[in-house]
Amino acid sequence: MATSSTPTGQDMSATPRPIIEVDSVVIRFAGDSGDGMQLTGSEFTKASAVAGNDLSTLPDYPAEIRAPTGTLFGVSGFQLQFASHQVFTPGDQPDVLVAMNPAALKTNLPDLVTSGSLIVNTAAFTKPNLTKAKYESNPLEDGSLEGYQVFPVDVTGLTKECLKDSGLNAKSIDRCKNFFALGMTFWMFNRPIEPALKSINDKFRKKKPELADANIQVFKAGYHYGETAEIFTQSVQVKRAEIAPGKYRNIMGNSATAIGLVTGATLAELPLLYAGYPITPASTILHELSRYRAYGATTIQVEDEIAAAGAAIGASFGGSIGVTASSGPGVALKAEAMGLAVSLELPLVVVNVQRGGPSTGLPTKTEQSDLLQMLYGRNGESPVAVLSARTPGDCFDCAIEAVRIAVKYMTPVVLMTDGYLANGAEPWRIPKLSDIAPFPAKFRTDPENFFPYERDEKTLARPWVKPGTPGLAHRVGGLEKDALTGHVSYDPENHQKMCELRRDKILRIQQELGPIEVNGEHEGEVLVIGWGSTYGAITKSVNELREGGAKVSHVHLRWLNPLHPHPPQPQALRPTPWTARPARSRCGTVARSRSPGWDAT
Repeated sequence: MATSSTPTGQDMSATPRPIIEVDSVVIRFAGDSGDGMQLTGSEFTKASAVAGNDLSTLPDYPAEIRAPTGTLFGVSGFQLQFASHQVFTPGDQPDVLVAMNPAALKTNLPDLVTSGSLIVNTAAFTKPNLTKAKYESNPLEDGSLEGYQVFPVDVTGLTKECLKDSGLNAKSIDRCKNFFALGMTFWMFNRPIEPALKSINDKFRKKKPELADANIQVFKAGYHYGETAEIFTQSVQVKRAEIAPGKYRNIMGNSATAIGLVTGATLAELPLLYAGYPITPASTILHELSRYRAYGATTIQVEDEIAAAGAAIGASFGGSIGVTASSGPGVALKAEAMGLAVSLELPLVVVNVQRGGPSTGLPTKTEQSDLLQMLYGRNGESPVAVLSARTPGDCFDCAIEAVRIAVKYMTPVVLMTDGYLANGAEPWRIPKLSDIAPFPAKFRTDPENFFPYERDEKTLARPWVKPGTPGLAHRVGGLEKDALTGHVSYDPENHQKMCELRRDKILRIQQELGPIEVNGEHEGEVLVIGWGSTYGAITKSVNELREGGAKVSHVHLRWLNPLHPHPPQPQALRPTPWTARPARSRCGTVARSRSPGWDAT
C-alpha cells in the first residue's frame, strides 16, 4: 500500500515515489570475488536488523583462493531474507538479484523468481566478460531477460564519475562500486542510512581514511541515484517484526560459538585455551576468540590439526578448559587425540563446523554429513558426548552447554555446527550473565584415600586434579588404566569394566536432558525428526503443512549422543556394587578389591 512517508536521510526535495508494503523480501548480491559482495550483504543485514526486521542470511563464496576475474568459478554471493514476521531461512529464491558482472548473472539468474527485480551493472557486460561467462550474446540486448524487471545501471561508470576528484587510483575507485549498489538498494527498501555511514566510517577510517571518505561518498551517490533516477518507479517497505523485548545484536554462528565458549569458561571459573589450525569454515572462531584475552581466553595457532588437539588436551590436564575446532577433514586428523581424551577422561570441547566432503570436498559449501564420524570415527570403544546447534544464535547456548557437560562429566564433548550456521546471521537477544546458572569446576585437593579413577556416583566422573597438587600425583595416558588406581592394566576384565564405565558416563548425561520439545501435536500421522541447521527449513515446512490442515509434527534433536531418554529418567542406569579380583599390571596390584561399579542394562 502507498504512503507519503520518507526514509531517514532521504532528500525531501526529491519527487515522492510510492512505497509498497510487503511482508518479506529475499535479496541476493552477486559479483566477482573482488567485488565486495560479502561486505555489501553484511552492511545490508545490519541495516535490516536496525530497522527491526527479523532476518536470516546465507553467504556463498568460492573455495578457490582467487579464481580469474569474471569467470563463473569466481562468483561470490550473499543472500538475505528480511521480514515483518519470524524468519526461519534465507529464502528459497531471491525476489531481487544484484548482478555486478555477466558471470554473476549467469550463475544466479536461474534462482530468481519469475518477474523478479534484476539490477545489472551494465559496464561489466563487455565482450571479454561475456566470453568468460560463456555468453554467446549480450543478455541485456538479446531479449533473454524478458519476464524480469530489469534495471540496467552503469554502476562502474557512476562510481568513477563520483570519485574523479578523489585522488584515488583507478583500482581503488573500482573497488568502491559495491557501495554504489548498496546505496541503491538502501533506497529501494527504505533502509536507514545512518548505521551504514557509521559502519563504513568505523571500518575504514582508522587504517585508510581516504577509502572511508570515498565509500561514504559513493554510498550516498547510489542512494540518491535511487531516489532521482527515472528507472525506479517505487520503493518497498517491510515493517518491523514483532519480537520479544530486549537488547539485540546481529550475530553469526562462529561469533556466537566463540562468545558461548568464553561465557562457559567464565561460568565454570576456568581459563580457556583454544588451539586451532586454519580451515574453512571454522577459522573465524579463532579470530573471534583472540579478541577475548581480557576474559581469560588464550588462543594459539599451531602447526597442524593434531597439535591443536594435543595442546587443548594439555590445557585441560593443566586445569583449563581446552577447546579446539575444525571441519570434517581436520577432525579426522584429530581422531586419535580425541580417543586419548576419552582414555584420559578430561574435559575437552571439539567444535566441528561441517562442510561438504569427502576429502577436501566443498570447503565453502555447507553439509550435515559428519554425524557418523563424530559418533564412531575413532578406534576402539571411544564414546563422546555430541550435541548440535540449530541456528546461528543457538551456537551460543550450545557452546555453554558443551563446556558445562565436559567439566561436570569429565569427558570430551563435540559441538556440531556447519558452514550455513557459521557464516549465517540472525538477530540475537543478548542474555544477561546473571540469568545463566554458574557451574564452577571442582578440583580434588584432598590426598586422603585418593584414587585417580574413583568416580562420582551420579556422573561417573573421575576426580580432576591439577598437576603439582601435593599428595595427588597420578598417572594418565593412552594405555588402558586400572579402574581404580590408574595403573596400566592389560587385564581383560578390567578393560571391559573401563569400556562400560566410559559408555555409561555418556549415558548418564541423559539425566541432564528434560522432555523433548515437539512442534505440533504429540500424536498425529507424520513426525519429522531433524537435527542441526535443517531446523529452519523443517520448521517452516511443517508450519505451512499444519496451517493447511496436515497432521504433522516436528522434533528437532539437540543431543545426538546420548539421545533424549524415553522415559525421561530411565531406571536402567542405577548404581550397584561391583567386586573384581585385583587387577594385575606392570605397576602393581590394586590395594582394595571393592570399587564403585555401575550396571547399565
